[in-house]
Amino acid sequence: MMLTALGLMSGTSLDGVDVALIETDGKQVKAFGPSGYRPYQPAERNLLRQALGEAVHLTQRDARPGVLAEAERAVTRAHAEAVASFLAQNRMRPEDIDIVGFHGQTVLHRPEKRLTVQIGDAPALAKAIHIPVMYDFRAADVEAGGQGAPFVPVYHRALANSLDREGPIVVVNIGGVSNITYIDGDALIACDTGPGNALLDDFMYRTMNQAFDAEGKFASLGKVDEAWIARALELPFFALPPPKSLDRNDFASLKLGDVLPADGAATLTAFTAAAIARIIPLLPRRPRSWIVCGGGARNLTMLRMLRERVGSATVEAAETLGWASDAIEAQAFGFLAVRGMKGLPLSYPATTGVPMPMTGGVIARP
Repeated sequence: MMLTALGLMSGTSLDGVDVALIETDGKQVKAFGPSGYRPYQPAERNLLRQALGEAVHLTQRDARPGVLAEAERAVTRAHAEAVASFLAQNRMRPEDIDIVGFHGQTVLHRPEKRLTVQIGDAPALAKAIHIPVMYDFRAADVEAGGQGAPFVPVYHRALANSLDREGPIVVVNIGGVSNITYIDGDALIACDTGPGNALLDDFMYRTMNQAFDAEGKFASLGKVDEAWIARALELPFFALPPPKSLDRNDFASLKLGDVLPADGAATLTAFTAAAIARIIPLLPRRPRSWIVCGGGARNLTMLRMLRERVGSATVEAAETLGWASDAIEAQAFGFLAVRGMKGLPLSYPATTGVPMPMTGGVIARP
Protein backbone atom coordinates (compact mmCIF):
# COMPACT_ATOMS: atom_id res chain seq x y z
CA MET A 1 0.00 0.00 0.00
CA MET A 2 1.37 3.37 -1.03
CA LEU A 3 1.42 6.04 1.68
CA THR A 4 2.01 9.78 1.54
CA ALA A 5 4.93 10.65 3.80
CA LEU A 6 6.49 13.99 4.70
CA GLY A 7 10.14 13.78 5.67
CA LEU A 8 11.90 16.38 7.83
CA MET A 9 15.66 16.69 8.14
CA SER A 10 17.90 19.09 10.03
CA GLY A 11 21.50 18.10 9.38
CA THR A 12 24.76 18.56 11.25
CA SER A 13 25.60 21.58 9.08
CA LEU A 14 22.98 23.51 11.15
CA ASP A 15 21.60 25.34 8.13
CA GLY A 16 17.89 24.70 8.58
CA VAL A 17 14.98 22.30 8.13
CA ASP A 18 14.41 20.49 4.84
CA VAL A 19 10.89 19.24 4.07
CA ALA A 20 10.01 16.77 1.30
CA LEU A 21 6.95 14.80 0.29
CA ILE A 22 7.07 11.34 -1.26
CA GLU A 23 4.59 8.60 -2.08
CA THR A 24 6.03 5.19 -1.24
CA ASP A 25 5.32 1.70 0.07
CA GLY A 26 8.70 1.65 1.84
CA LYS A 27 10.30 -0.37 -0.95
CA GLN A 28 9.79 1.71 -4.08
CA VAL A 29 9.12 5.39 -4.57
CA LYS A 30 5.99 5.90 -6.64
CA ALA A 31 6.23 9.68 -6.83
CA PHE A 32 8.25 12.63 -5.58
CA GLY A 33 6.22 15.51 -4.21
CA PRO A 34 7.25 19.11 -3.58
CA SER A 35 9.94 20.10 -1.14
CA GLY A 36 10.56 23.09 1.09
CA TYR A 37 13.11 24.67 3.38
CA ARG A 38 12.99 26.70 6.55
CA PRO A 39 16.43 28.19 7.36
CA TYR A 40 17.61 28.50 10.92
CA GLN A 41 17.93 32.12 11.92
CA PRO A 42 21.35 33.32 13.18
CA ALA A 43 20.13 33.29 16.79
CA GLU A 44 18.83 29.73 16.40
CA ARG A 45 22.09 28.62 14.83
CA ASN A 46 24.07 30.17 17.68
CA LEU A 47 21.79 28.41 20.17
CA LEU A 48 22.41 25.08 18.44
CA ARG A 49 26.17 25.68 18.47
CA GLN A 50 25.93 26.20 22.25
CA ALA A 51 23.85 23.03 22.52
CA LEU A 52 26.52 21.05 20.65
CA GLY A 53 29.07 22.25 23.18
CA GLU A 54 26.96 21.28 26.19
CA ALA A 55 25.91 17.93 24.70
CA VAL A 56 29.50 16.65 24.92
CA HIS A 57 28.89 15.99 28.61
CA LEU A 58 25.64 14.04 28.19
CA THR A 59 25.47 10.50 29.56
CA GLN A 60 21.70 9.96 29.18
CA ARG A 61 19.95 10.37 25.86
CA ASP A 62 16.81 11.97 27.33
CA ALA A 63 18.61 14.52 29.54
CA ARG A 64 18.29 18.18 28.50
CA PRO A 65 20.43 20.20 30.92
CA GLY A 66 21.13 23.89 30.51
CA VAL A 67 20.75 25.31 27.04
CA LEU A 68 19.74 21.94 25.55
CA ALA A 69 16.14 22.34 26.73
CA GLU A 70 15.91 25.76 25.08
CA ALA A 71 17.52 24.38 21.92
CA GLU A 72 15.03 21.51 21.80
CA ARG A 73 12.12 23.95 21.97
CA ALA A 74 13.67 26.00 19.16
CA VAL A 75 14.16 22.89 16.98
CA THR A 76 10.59 21.76 17.58
CA ARG A 77 9.21 25.22 16.79
CA ALA A 78 11.29 25.49 13.61
CA HIS A 79 10.03 22.10 12.39
CA ALA A 80 6.42 22.98 13.16
CA GLU A 81 6.81 26.24 11.23
CA ALA A 82 8.45 24.37 8.34
CA VAL A 83 5.50 21.96 8.08
CA ALA A 84 2.89 24.73 8.40
CA SER A 85 4.59 26.76 5.68
CA PHE A 86 4.91 23.70 3.41
CA LEU A 87 1.22 22.83 3.77
CA ALA A 88 0.16 26.41 3.09
CA GLN A 89 2.42 26.80 0.05
CA ASN A 90 1.19 23.55 -1.47
CA ARG A 91 -2.47 23.98 -0.47
CA MET A 92 -2.49 20.76 1.49
CA ARG A 93 -4.22 19.77 4.70
CA PRO A 94 -2.80 17.69 7.56
CA GLU A 95 -5.15 14.82 6.68
CA ASP A 96 -3.52 14.60 3.23
CA ILE A 97 -0.38 13.18 4.88
CA ASP A 98 -0.22 9.70 6.44
CA ILE A 99 3.00 10.05 8.40
CA VAL A 100 5.78 12.55 9.12
CA GLY A 101 9.36 11.32 9.51
CA PHE A 102 11.11 13.58 12.04
CA HIS A 103 14.85 13.10 12.41
CA GLY A 104 15.46 15.90 14.92
CA GLN A 105 18.77 17.68 15.40
CA THR A 106 21.75 15.50 16.30
CA VAL A 107 23.75 17.05 19.13
CA LEU A 108 25.78 13.98 20.17
CA HIS A 109 26.63 10.72 18.46
CA ARG A 110 28.69 8.27 20.55
CA PRO A 111 27.75 4.77 19.37
CA GLU A 112 30.71 3.23 21.20
CA LYS A 113 28.88 4.29 24.38
CA ARG A 114 25.55 3.18 22.91
CA LEU A 115 24.48 6.80 22.96
CA THR A 116 22.98 8.95 20.22
CA VAL A 117 21.04 12.14 20.97
CA GLN A 118 18.69 13.95 18.59
CA ILE A 119 16.83 16.88 20.12
CA GLY A 120 13.27 17.75 19.13
CA ASP A 121 10.00 17.08 20.96
CA ALA A 122 8.06 14.74 18.64
CA PRO A 123 4.85 14.53 20.74
CA ALA A 124 4.71 18.35 20.83
CA LEU A 125 5.36 18.48 17.07
CA ALA A 126 2.59 15.96 16.34
CA LYS A 127 0.13 18.06 18.36
CA ALA A 128 1.25 21.26 16.61
CA ILE A 129 0.91 19.89 13.06
CA HIS A 130 -2.00 17.45 13.65
CA ILE A 131 -0.21 14.60 11.87
CA PRO A 132 1.32 11.38 13.31
CA VAL A 133 5.10 11.73 13.68
CA MET A 134 7.66 8.94 13.59
CA TYR A 135 10.92 9.77 15.36
CA ASP A 136 13.87 8.26 17.22
CA PHE A 137 15.01 6.29 14.18
CA ARG A 138 18.55 5.60 15.38
CA ALA A 139 18.01 4.49 18.98
CA ALA A 140 17.19 0.81 18.40
CA ASP A 141 20.22 0.35 16.15
CA VAL A 142 22.61 1.95 18.65
CA GLU A 143 21.14 0.01 21.59
CA ALA A 144 21.72 -3.21 19.63
CA GLY A 145 25.38 -2.30 19.11
CA GLY A 146 25.14 -0.65 15.70
CA GLN A 147 26.78 2.62 14.70
CA GLY A 148 23.37 4.29 14.29
CA ALA A 149 24.58 5.89 11.05
CA PRO A 150 24.36 6.31 8.18
CA PHE A 151 20.62 5.68 7.89
CA VAL A 152 19.86 6.81 4.35
CA PRO A 153 21.38 3.82 2.44
CA VAL A 154 18.08 1.95 2.02
CA TYR A 155 16.69 5.05 0.32
CA HIS A 156 19.81 5.49 -1.80
CA ARG A 157 19.34 1.87 -2.96
CA ALA A 158 15.73 2.57 -3.96
CA LEU A 159 16.93 5.57 -6.01
CA ALA A 160 19.90 3.77 -7.57
CA ASN A 161 17.79 0.77 -8.57
CA SER A 162 15.76 3.11 -10.79
CA LEU A 163 18.90 3.95 -12.82
CA ASP A 164 19.88 1.87 -15.83
CA ARG A 165 23.62 1.71 -15.25
CA GLU A 166 26.30 -0.77 -14.36
CA GLY A 167 27.61 -0.82 -10.80
CA PRO A 168 29.20 -0.41 -8.47
CA ILE A 169 27.47 2.92 -7.80
CA VAL A 170 28.37 5.04 -4.80
CA VAL A 171 26.00 7.69 -3.54
CA VAL A 172 27.87 10.30 -1.51
CA ASN A 173 26.03 12.58 0.87
CA ILE A 174 28.09 15.60 1.88
CA GLY A 175 26.39 17.29 4.81
CA GLY A 176 28.15 18.24 8.03
CA VAL A 177 29.70 14.76 7.87
CA SER A 178 30.23 12.85 4.59
CA ASN A 179 28.84 9.37 4.13
CA ILE A 180 28.67 6.90 1.29
CA THR A 181 26.35 4.14 0.16
CA TYR A 182 27.97 1.47 -2.03
CA ILE A 183 25.45 -0.36 -4.22
CA ASP A 184 26.43 -3.31 -6.41
CA GLY A 185 23.56 -5.65 -7.19
CA ASP A 186 22.36 -6.94 -3.82
CA ALA A 187 25.46 -5.64 -2.03
CA LEU A 188 24.72 -2.64 0.18
CA ILE A 189 27.57 -1.13 2.20
CA ALA A 190 27.58 2.22 3.95
CA CYS A 191 29.69 4.30 6.27
CA ASP A 192 30.73 7.79 7.19
CA THR A 193 33.94 8.74 5.40
CA GLY A 194 35.05 11.83 7.29
CA PRO A 195 34.23 15.51 7.49
CA GLY A 196 31.72 16.92 5.05
CA ASN A 197 31.05 20.62 5.25
CA ALA A 198 31.39 20.96 9.04
CA LEU A 199 35.10 21.87 9.25
CA LEU A 200 34.84 24.15 6.23
CA ASP A 201 31.65 25.85 7.45
CA ASP A 202 33.13 26.41 10.91
CA PHE A 203 36.31 27.81 9.35
CA MET A 204 34.33 30.18 7.09
CA TYR A 205 32.30 31.32 10.09
CA ARG A 206 35.41 32.00 12.20
CA THR A 207 37.53 33.68 9.55
CA MET A 208 35.04 35.31 7.17
CA ASN A 209 31.82 35.51 9.22
CA GLN A 210 30.09 33.54 6.45
CA ALA A 211 27.90 30.46 7.00
CA PHE A 212 29.55 28.53 4.14
CA ASP A 213 31.69 28.83 1.01
CA ALA A 214 29.11 29.43 -1.73
CA GLU A 215 29.82 27.15 -4.72
CA GLY A 216 33.38 26.71 -3.42
CA LYS A 217 34.36 30.05 -4.94
CA PHE A 218 36.53 31.05 -1.99
CA ALA A 219 38.36 27.70 -1.88
CA SER A 220 39.01 27.95 -5.63
CA LEU A 221 41.27 30.95 -4.91
CA GLY A 222 43.46 29.13 -2.39
CA LYS A 223 46.35 26.68 -2.38
CA VAL A 224 45.88 23.20 -0.93
CA ASP A 225 48.29 22.04 1.79
CA GLU A 226 48.67 18.41 0.67
CA ALA A 227 51.12 17.65 3.49
CA TRP A 228 48.50 18.68 6.08
CA ILE A 229 45.92 16.44 4.38
CA ALA A 230 48.33 13.50 4.31
CA ARG A 231 48.92 13.89 8.06
CA ALA A 232 45.20 14.18 8.77
CA LEU A 233 44.48 11.02 6.78
CA GLU A 234 46.83 9.12 9.11
CA LEU A 235 44.19 9.28 11.85
CA PRO A 236 43.05 5.72 12.69
CA PHE A 237 39.46 6.32 11.56
CA PHE A 238 40.39 6.45 7.89
CA ALA A 239 41.93 2.96 7.86
CA LEU A 240 38.90 1.33 9.51
CA PRO A 241 36.71 -0.76 7.19
CA PRO A 242 32.99 0.01 6.90
CA PRO A 243 30.67 0.27 8.71
CA LYS A 244 31.87 3.21 10.77
CA SER A 245 30.37 6.51 11.83
CA LEU A 246 31.34 9.92 13.16
CA ASP A 247 30.11 12.74 15.30
CA ARG A 248 30.13 16.17 13.66
CA ASN A 249 32.89 17.35 15.99
CA ASP A 250 35.20 14.32 15.79
CA PHE A 251 37.73 16.26 13.70
CA ALA A 252 37.29 19.62 15.42
CA SER A 253 40.69 19.24 17.09
CA LEU A 254 42.47 19.37 13.71
CA LYS A 255 44.08 22.79 13.42
CA LEU A 256 45.31 24.37 10.22
CA GLY A 257 47.67 26.76 11.94
CA ASP A 258 48.34 30.25 10.64
CA VAL A 259 47.08 30.16 7.04
CA LEU A 260 45.51 32.59 4.62
CA PRO A 261 41.71 32.18 4.68
CA ALA A 262 41.52 31.08 1.02
CA ASP A 263 44.27 28.50 1.57
CA GLY A 264 42.49 27.19 4.65
CA ALA A 265 39.21 26.85 2.75
CA ALA A 266 40.98 25.11 -0.15
CA THR A 267 42.73 22.67 2.19
CA LEU A 268 39.59 21.77 4.14
CA THR A 269 37.61 21.32 0.91
CA ALA A 270 40.34 19.04 -0.45
CA PHE A 271 40.41 17.15 2.87
CA THR A 272 36.72 16.28 2.49
CA ALA A 273 37.33 15.03 -1.08
CA ALA A 274 40.44 13.08 -0.05
CA ALA A 275 38.64 11.46 2.88
CA ILE A 276 35.84 10.30 0.56
CA ALA A 277 38.33 8.87 -1.95
CA ARG A 278 40.19 7.15 0.92
CA ILE A 279 37.30 4.66 1.21
CA ILE A 280 37.97 3.19 -2.28
CA PRO A 281 40.56 0.54 -1.22
CA LEU A 282 38.20 -0.56 1.58
CA LEU A 283 35.34 -1.40 -0.82
CA PRO A 284 34.81 -4.79 -2.56
CA ARG A 285 35.19 -3.30 -6.05
CA ARG A 286 36.27 0.06 -7.39
CA PRO A 287 33.18 2.21 -8.02
CA ARG A 288 32.29 3.12 -11.60
CA SER A 289 30.21 6.14 -10.68
CA TRP A 290 29.86 8.56 -7.79
CA ILE A 291 26.62 10.48 -7.31
CA VAL A 292 26.94 13.43 -4.93
CA CYS A 293 24.06 14.87 -2.94
CA GLY A 294 23.71 17.11 0.10
CA GLY A 295 25.05 20.63 0.48
CA GLY A 296 28.46 19.60 -0.86
CA ALA A 297 26.92 18.87 -4.26
CA ARG A 298 26.63 22.63 -4.78
CA ASN A 299 30.32 23.16 -4.01
CA LEU A 300 31.86 23.06 -7.50
CA THR A 301 35.39 23.11 -6.11
CA MET A 302 34.64 20.10 -3.92
CA LEU A 303 33.22 18.19 -6.92
CA ARG A 304 36.30 19.03 -8.99
CA MET A 305 38.63 17.92 -6.21
CA LEU A 306 36.70 14.65 -5.82
CA ARG A 307 36.95 13.97 -9.57
CA GLU A 308 40.71 14.44 -9.32
CA ARG A 309 40.93 11.76 -6.63
CA VAL A 310 38.69 8.93 -7.86
CA GLY A 311 40.49 8.02 -11.08
CA SER A 312 38.41 7.17 -14.16
CA ALA A 313 35.05 6.94 -12.34
CA THR A 314 32.38 9.51 -13.12
CA VAL A 315 31.42 12.09 -10.50
CA GLU A 316 28.10 13.89 -10.92
CA ALA A 317 25.74 15.92 -8.79
CA ALA A 318 22.47 14.14 -8.00
CA GLU A 319 20.55 16.99 -9.64
CA THR A 320 21.83 15.93 -13.05
CA LEU A 321 19.91 12.66 -12.64
CA GLY A 322 16.69 14.42 -11.74
CA TRP A 323 17.16 13.74 -8.04
CA ALA A 324 16.39 16.64 -5.73
CA SER A 325 19.79 16.83 -4.05
CA ASP A 326 18.76 19.22 -1.30
CA ALA A 327 15.68 17.13 -0.51
CA ILE A 328 17.17 13.61 -0.58
CA GLU A 329 17.77 13.30 3.17
CA ALA A 330 14.31 14.69 3.97
CA GLN A 331 12.77 12.33 1.41
CA ALA A 332 14.73 9.49 3.02
CA PHE A 333 13.18 10.10 6.42
CA GLY A 334 9.71 10.06 4.87
CA PHE A 335 10.70 6.75 3.24
CA LEU A 336 12.12 5.43 6.53
CA ALA A 337 8.95 6.44 8.39
CA VAL A 338 6.89 4.25 6.06
CA ARG A 339 9.38 1.39 6.43
CA GLY A 340 9.21 1.79 10.20
CA MET A 341 5.40 1.71 10.15
CA LYS A 342 5.58 -1.58 8.23
CA GLY A 343 8.30 -3.09 10.42
CA LEU A 344 10.80 -3.21 7.53
CA PRO A 345 14.55 -2.94 8.25
CA LEU A 346 16.05 0.55 8.45
CA SER A 347 19.64 -0.61 8.99
CA TYR A 348 21.76 -3.65 8.20
CA PRO A 349 25.00 -5.27 9.38
CA ALA A 350 26.89 -3.81 6.38
CA THR A 351 25.49 -0.31 6.81
CA THR A 352 25.71 0.32 10.55
CA GLY A 353 27.34 -2.84 11.94
CA VAL A 354 24.18 -3.83 13.76
CA PRO A 355 24.10 -7.62 14.46
CA MET A 356 20.96 -8.19 12.36
CA PRO A 357 18.67 -6.10 10.13
CA MET A 358 16.83 -3.69 12.42
CA THR A 359 13.64 -1.71 12.13
CA GLY A 360 13.10 1.28 14.37
CA GLY A 361 11.26 4.48 15.07
CA VAL A 362 8.53 5.47 17.52
CA ILE A 363 5.22 7.06 16.55
CA ALA A 364 3.84 10.13 18.36
CA ARG A 365 0.18 10.81 17.59
CA PRO A 366 -1.56 14.20 17.69
